[in-house]
Amino acid sequence: MKKIILLLIMAVGVSYVNAQNIFKSDDEVQTIFSKNKSNGGYGAITFGYTQIDGKDAFISGGRGAFIFDHSLAIGLGGYGFVNNLDYHTYYDSHPLDYTLAGGYGGIFIEPIVGGTMPVHLSFPVLFGLGGVALIEDYGWDYRDVHPFDELDHDLFFVVEPAAELEFNLTRWFRVAATASYRFTSNIDLYDTDEDVLRGLNFGLTCKFGKF
Repeated sequence: MKKIILLLIMAVGVSYVNAQNIFKSDDEVQTIFSKNKSNGGYGAITFGYTQIDGKDAFISGGRGAFIFDHSLAIGLGGYGFVNNLDYHTYYDSHPLDYTLAGGYGGIFIEPIVGGTMPVHLSFPVLFGLGGVALIEDYGWDYRDVHPFDELDHDLFFVVEPAAELEFNLTRWFRVAATASYRFTSNIDLYDTDEDVLRGLNFGLTCKFGKF
């Protein structure tokens, strides 16, 4: 009789342990409100190349975002640009040329594909506003002086989708090769095409944060 009671107690104990494991396993299933979700954020700086009005242009800027479960980032970004950087004059001549300079920024949404993998993709899209100025540029002269006067300016809307090939170098630092296309509303500047700011950008983005 004692052996039977002991066996029953052992059976109840085993059943209790199994039930606890089952409930624990169920609790570890990831759901929308699961505590296992991982959120973070990052700040980034970007350096890039584009062409504006048929001239080489430098573009740089930054962005900051919250990251939701390694798969979606939402934040703010802004960029500045200038073309005609290599324009020079001679000692006895100061020919007039034109430079376009400005900036734009706004909110961006960034879907991330395979964010926990060492190499993965992301697709940020920026929606925002910007401003551009047409500048009468007298070039760099022999004294390393660069005189200029603003001739005209305008505001524009911008949408810039991008694709980034991202490399996880450390837990807090990532580098991405970036390609994007800048769509803008029509630009109204003196003697300048209305689509002058539309075009491809290529660059390098450095991200710092908790991913």
